[in-house]
Amino acid sequence: MSNITADVLDNIFYQARCRAATHNEQLKSREGAADIMLIDRGRLYRIEKGVTNPYPEEVHLMADLYHAPELQNYYCRNCCPLGKAFPEMKDEAIETLGIQIFLTSDKIFSMTKTLLEIVEDGRVDKNEQIEFMKMVALLNELNKITQSVNLWIEKNRIENPEGIKK
Repeated sequence: MSNITADVLDNIFYQARCRAATHNEQLKSREGAADIMLIDRGRLYRIEKGVTNPYPEEVHLMADLYHAPELQNYYCRNCCPLGKAFPEMKDEAIETLGIQIFLTSDKIFSMTKTLLEIVEDGRVDKNEQIEFMKMVALLNELNKITQSVNLWIEKNRIENPEGIKK
């Protein structure tokens, strides 16, 4: 891996391939990875250099092959114009996520009475908008944490034996 420039080193797709290479020898080279994915190695180079965006199908292949589901969220948030509004998933330890869930849900619980007072008349008045938007921001934060937990589940290959809806 000579002639590696800073833009390649900072590229999430390159980093994911390098991490995966610790478990799969063939991924140590761009040629090996490109052969497995059946894409041109020059195209993979351009993706890893950040010159071109991958196609969604290529992102799915890389996410699966590299065992890096965060690539899909990255692609949607940074490469796809439709996905820029989606919440960002963070690849964090489960104990950190558990603490974030507790702290956020505790705040939501404490704001529940305020929310009920705001919506009891079926509308959000002008003077209630600030408090209502604070509640929405808190719910959005909980959504980000939930998405990050789903990412953790995928990365750690946690099975769902009960068929519980995610």
